[in-house]
Amino acid sequence: MPTILQISDAHLSPRSPLFRENFARIRALAEALAPDLVVATGDLSLDGADHEEDLAFAAELHADLPAPLLALPGNHDVGSHARTMPRQPVDAARLDRFRAHLGPGRGVVDLPGWRVIGLNSEVMGTGLAEEAEQAATLPGLLADAGERRIALFLHKPVFVTAPEDPTFDYWSVPPAARPALAPVLDHPALRLVGSGHLHLHHRFERGRVAFAWAPPLSFLVHPDEQPGLPGERLCGALLHHLHADRAETELLAPAGLDRPILDDIRDLTYPRGG
Repeated sequence: MPTILQISDAHLSPRSPLFRENFARIRALAEALAPDLVVATGDLSLDGADHEEDLAFAAELHADLPAPLLALPGNHDVGSHARTMPRQPVDAARLDRFRAHLGPGRGVVDLPGWRVIGLNSEVMGTGLAEEAEQAATLPGLLADAGERRIALFLHKPVFVTAPEDPTFDYWSVPPAARPALAPVLDHPALRLVGSGHLHLHHRFERGRVAFAWAPPLSFLVHPDEQPGLPGERLCGALLHHLHADRAETELLAPAGLDRPILDDIRDLTYPRGG
C-alpha cells in the first residue's frame, strides 16, 4: 500500500531560525515512515515571492526529505491573485524563480493503483498563461489514468464552505476558477483532495472523496482571523495511506513541535504594512 507524506506551510528562510526545528522533527519521523512520495502543499518559504534566497533555502531542506518530492507553490512562494495579495501578485518572474529551485510547481506522479496530480492554485483566476496551460493538461492526465484512483493536491483548498459558494476570499480558490477544475473534481476515480494554506487540520467527505486540510509546520492563526472555519489548530503533517479504493489519512503531530501564534511572531514574519 503506497503512502504519501503531505507537509505544508513550512515558511522557511535563511534569514530566520523560526520553524526549522518543527521541520527537522517531521523529517526525522519521515525517515522512520519511509513514504513513497512527499507532497509539499505550498508556502515552503517564508517570503519567496520577494526573496529568492528563501526559495533556495526551502528547496535545500525539502530536498533532504527521504522520498521523491512534488513541490507545489503557495502564495508566499510566488504571490497570488492581485485581489488578495496586491503587493505580491503572482507573475511570470515569480513563477520562474520557483521553478528554478523547486520544479514546475505542478505535475503528476503514479503510484501503485493511484495517480497523484499536483496543481498550482495561485494562478487560478488570474488570467495568466500558466493558468490556461495548467487547465489544458487536466483532460489528458485524467484520460490516461486508466483504472487508477486519483489524489489531487494544491495549496489553497478548492472551497471552505461549499463548491458553489460565490464568495471571493483569501482562503480558497477563486469561485470563477473552480469550473476549470470540474474534470478532476467530478471524475469518478477521485478519492482524495489535499490542501494547506489554512493553518488548520480538518478532514471531511463529500461522496467518495475525502478532503484533507494539512496542518502547518510553522505557526497557527488566531481564530478571530478565520471566523467560521472549522478545524484543529495544531502543527504537524499528514500521512495518506492509499488503499485500493479509498485514502486513509493519519495526523502526524509528534511531541515537541512548537505551536506559535502568528500574532506573537508577526514582527519576525509578516509585519502588518510591511
